[in-house]
Amino acid sequence: MNREEAKNKIVELKEELNQYNYEYYVLDQPTVSDAYYDQKLHELIALEEEFPEYQTSDSPTQRVGGEPLDKFEKVDHRVPMLSLGNAFNEQDLRDFDRRIREQVGDEVRYVCELKIDGLAVSLRYENGQFVQGATRGDGKTGENITQNLRTIKSIPLKIREEETIEVRGEAFMPQKSFLALNEQRKKAGEDQFANPRNAAAGSLRQLDPRIAANRNLDIFLYSVGEWEAATTSSHSEQLQYLKELGFKTNPETKTFDSIDEVIQYTEEWTIKRSELDYEIDGIVIKVDSIDLQKELGFTAKSPRWAIAFKFPAEEAVTKLHDIELSVGRTGAITPTAILEPVQVAGTTVQRASLHNEDLIIEKDIRINDTVVIKKAGDIIPEVVRVVTDERTGDEQVFRMPKTCPACDQPIEKIDGEVAWRCVNPNCPAQLKEGLIHFVSRNAMNIDGLGEKVIEQLFDHQLIHSIADLYKLQKGDLLALERMGEKSVSNLLEAIEASKENSLERLLFGLGIRFVGSKAADTLAAHFKKMDNLINASQEDIQDIPEIGEKMAQSIAAYFDQEEARELINELSELGLNMEYLGAEVEADTDSVFFDKTIVLTGKLEKLSRNEAKQQIEALGGKVTGSVSSKTDLLIAGEDAGSKLDKAKSLDIEIWNEAQMLEALEA
Repeated sequence: MNREEAKNKIVELKEELNQYNYEYYVLDQPTVSDAYYDQKLHELIALEEEFPEYQTSDSPTQRVGGEPLDKFEKVDHRVPMLSLGNAFNEQDLRDFDRRIREQVGDEVRYVCELKIDGLAVSLRYENGQFVQGATRGDGKTGENITQNLRTIKSIPLKIREEETIEVRGEAFMPQKSFLALNEQRKKAGEDQFANPRNAAAGSLRQLDPRIAANRNLDIFLYSVGEWEAATTSSHSEQLQYLKELGFKTNPETKTFDSIDEVIQYTEEWTIKRSELDYEIDGIVIKVDSIDLQKELGFTAKSPRWAIAFKFPAEEAVTKLHDIELSVGRTGAITPTAILEPVQVAGTTVQRASLHNEDLIIEKDIRINDTVVIKKAGDIIPEVVRVVTDERTGDEQVFRMPKTCPACDQPIEKIDGEVAWRCVNPNCPAQLKEGLIHFVSRNAMNIDGLGEKVIEQLFDHQLIHSIADLYKLQKGDLLALERMGEKSVSNLLEAIEASKENSLERLLFGLGIRFVGSKAADTLAAHFKKMDNLINASQEDIQDIPEIGEKMAQSIAAYFDQEEARELINELSELGLNMEYLGAEVEADTDSVFFDKTIVLTGKLEKLSRNEAKQQIEALGGKVTGSVSSKTDLLIAGEDAGSKLDKAKSLDIEIWNEAQMLEALEA
């Protein structure tokens, strides 16, 4: 066989085998025997070995994975992979439906999908070729696990159009693969996985892709991320297009016109979930229309147009032996139940949160009680109720102490709050928890500074505050246990590198109450510099969309503290970046919107509110959610309500949609 003949034969075999893979792993409808498939695969392997110049990345022979990696690289998601809000009962779903219809009207269709209990991943294709796969991570940054994802045979290495597109899905381990894996580990004397979710996540985070290749993972695709050439107008159309490209989507997905049908679907699958060969922990409900999704927009953490209905949690009965107290970074003292170990939803539970003293009193929970526990959302263990019939008289009523368990200083309960708090600013438990939070992945992301290292540094009195991290010396670190020359050098380099982080990471790391990573990003993008935020009033902060009154009050109160300002000054002097490093848009200073504060209200016909907001902000305007004396312009669509009335009372300029469109096109 000459080279041209070999090249043509390789192309023919690749197309033939990829089609067989699609029929077997995606459609579950094989058209050839395993023996015939193996024969063709071995023929392709032999040709590629003889003519390696014709071997390509989309060949079925390339699924076994490459050489082991030293570590996973970070991947920034171009479109964030957000989490979803939760619904736990019928009323939660009806409230979700009511909020949707109040904002966009009654013409709403919902798509319902089984919520696969696995690992969320992103797959990127360029010109039809699979080029990168990543974990969700914190939603903004994940890990590059391309080599491991290539081993999943239901993931096409080449799609049917030369598209550049990023898609999202849930990688999982089927029940039969999970049982076979645990049996294999049992025979080898190795620890068994607690559940298929942990097994799938552990498999995809192996540095050696050959391990993932032997785990028989699968995937369902459920959405599109970045897609510049988007042509679909609904989520259901997107799913259909994914199928046409060769992706595997869940066959149980349904579209409904009413929330009653959605609720019926959730009830059916609550009963039928055990019939599946893979685990699900709920149902995801999404507004079908892409335009309505854009109009509904997002909160700081999740889309307003989607929600996850979580199945009722599995319960178990066990003994509560003791109640321990822990002090968090904000001083909140949290009681935790110490339990007789018991299996719940596939994992062994020995501890469960009791949340606060009021809950313990309300449920009359006592030490030595027999209790019923469950996993809230199948994740967090909690005590549901006491089995009072099992009481023997040996039970002890729990009393909250008068002093902090970590520093022995008085504790207090703030009006309007249920938690007892230690108000000692030098409480070692608070300082330690604050430092652990500061170096965490979503905050300053300092590699090598895990919880155990922080505790070691703290216990040796090498650090007492955030600023002390940036004063650590090599000699001090080398004196610690399990800290060699290389690990110390790597740690100091990571600490130094963290000085270059963008402002939002520092804001989140400071641990200001109610400020999560998304809110920190919003604040940093708005104020640009730390000094601007420090000097902002509560009203200035509250004017930002997605920043509520409670959060704005907390931020303003934090920066009013002399200790907080001193810490910021010290960190600045130590070289930490105090500016937002996100992408800047060059605004048109000649635009009528430039440097104006604008409120959108009512229903727009030509643009969704989100589209209008984006166009106005691109021209230098600031779109806020509430009308105040600082509002320069209100744009009112149909059925404008109280915001229009307030704007009139404050004599604020008011436009209709036509005036806005004319100004946008000027």
